[in-house]
Amino acid sequence: MARIAGIDLPRDKSVEYALPYIYGIGHSRACQILAEAEVPLEIPVRDLTEQQVVAIRNIISEKYKVEGELRTEVNMNVKRLMDIGCYRGLRHRRGLPVHGQRTHTNARTRKGRKRGIGTRSR
Repeated sequence: MARIAGIDLPRDKSVEYALPYIYGIGHSRACQILAEAEVPLEIPVRDLTEQQVVAIRNIISEKYKVEGELRTEVNMNVKRLMDIGCYRGLRHRRGLPVHGQRTHTNARTRKGRKRGIGTRSR
């Protein structure tokens, strides 16, 4: 099993679709990494040689922030917005959508479960 950036990649998937299991790597970045490491896109993870795994691991560690380091940076950016009190920070603090979406009828993912007004059992 290939372990890259602290993540066990699924063995049966091709490397192209297994790399995005790492936080911070999407499909296009996975293709770039594989092209640079000279690894075929369609090869399954279980068929990777140790040299290929090491090449992929080195490219990711040298060029990209992934997993814990990236999560920390994102959380610090959100915390900074909340500390300075800007509009986006206030939306984060209140748990509302940040990027201008309508909230009158939608935004249930951010707002949580609908609470009825005046619905009280006696």
